[in-house]
Amino acid sequence: MKLNELKPARGATHRRKRRGCGTASGHGGTSTRGHKGSQSRSGGSLPAWFEGGQMPLQRRIPKRGFKNFTRRAYQVVNLGDLARFAAGQAVSLADLHAAGLIRKGSQPVKILGEGALDHPLTVQAHAASASALAKIEQLGGKVELLTQA
Repeated sequence: MKLNELKPARGATHRRKRRGCGTASGHGGTSTRGHKGSQSRSGGSLPAWFEGGQMPLQRRIPKRGFKNFTRRAYQVVNLGDLARFAAGQAVSLADLHAAGLIRKGSQPVKILGEGALDHPLTVQAHAASASALAKIEQLGGKVELLTQA
């Protein structure tokens, strides 16, 4: 056997449909498109979500809730996470990012009062809960609130 003698297995290939080449081709007349209708004409294709004129699914299902477009998405840092920083240290957003406590430097940060802190810190954040503020100030630390861009 030589390379030029190779051919596909019997029945593995099919003849090409020569559409619109007269009745002798077996695909003349309507060119395998059936009679009339949008699919039989040029440019006739329907979107994948079309349901044949029936009321579409996205209109049959009731709509619920709403999306608050003015919501601020904060990155949350708990007081217990701040315990890793040295006493009296000024903790900036860059420090929080370097420690892996926040993912993005561009998104605002909020300090929450979950966990315990046993030494004073100066923390920079965009927001802080009332309990977090009280706990930090009770230890002699302070929270510097940054303006949100």
